[in-house]
Amino acid sequence: MENFFSILGGMGTLATESFVRILNHRTVTHKDQDYLNYVLFNHATVPDRTAAIIDPEMAESPLPYLLDDIAKQNLLQPNFIVLTCNTAHYFFDTLQEATKIPILHMPREAAKELQRRQTGGKVAFLGTEGSVKAGVYEKELRACGFDVMIPKPKLQQKVNDLIYRDIKEQDFLNKDLYYEILFEAVETCGCESVVLGCTELSLMEEFANDHSYQVIDAQSILADRTIERALNDRQAEKAGKQ
Repeated sequence: MENFFSILGGMGTLATESFVRILNHRTVTHKDQDYLNYVLFNHATVPDRTAAIIDPEMAESPLPYLLDDIAKQNLLQPNFIVLTCNTAHYFFDTLQEATKIPILHMPREAAKELQRRQTGGKVAFLGTEGSVKAGVYEKELRACGFDVMIPKPKLQQKVNDLIYRDIKEQDFLNKDLYYEILFEAVETCGCESVVLGCTELSLMEEFANDHSYQVIDAQSILADRTIERALNDRQAEKAGKQ
């Protein structure tokens, strides 16, 4: 297979399934050959990213596992790599240094998309405690001129419960809790928009988007950027053969 990209996922698996489903559904097709060429690494056994960021002395680091995945993708030589785990972007620079193949930066793409939609204002960032502590989203959003609201402990606990207790542990899409979190972020904390920086929250948004809040779903934006880049590569390949 030539002219393809690779997806480094599995963190978690249901969220990666959601990303692939969105990717396929949004690709304009009229026949089998119109779909995109890609290879999926569903590396479900990568150690917990949040645990490693919060307590690096006690938790096993996911970095060796991710670097091994990058090494294997170097052998395949895809056009680009899509990293679907938000929290894993804490290790982005090290992963990019390990390959000449470009890796799409999900937090950066989300921040740029929000900048296109609104010029500034207060933005709530929702993600794992690891993503919050890593500060990757906060850095990218502030670089684009936004005032970032990081959830206080009570709200963060609700986010944690939705991600880990409900979705990861029970495969339960708790719509009531999701809407409660969005209400607090916008109505109580006074944010104009909410950035979802966790793939489980993106999965939640896919199936519970009947609300009026402005939500920037990083995984959804990553899917759009992936399609754009893959189609541009395909057009370039066709032009080169003419």
